Amino acid sequence: GSAAAFAPAQTGKATTALNAFADELGAQEPLGFFDPLKLLEDADQKRFDKLRFVEVKHGRIAQLAFLGQLVTRPGLHLP
Repeated sequence: GSAAAFAPAQTGKATTALNAFADELGAQEPLGFFDPLKLLEDADQKRFDKLRFVEVKHGRIAQLAFLGQLVTRPGLHLP
């Protein structure tokens, strides 16, 4: 038997307009830079940075909301 039968198939890389953001933090294999809603299709670095800032801000707000839910569920309430 040949071990080549179990090796992953070699496929070409898909080229998209998002290659400009392919080296950003969070872009990882196998998807690379993932933008399913095409929000950054014709965007520049300034727009990318703005959307990343907003995403981090909303993530922090969601974490605080979840923490508030955990704290108030057993009956603890802030004065």
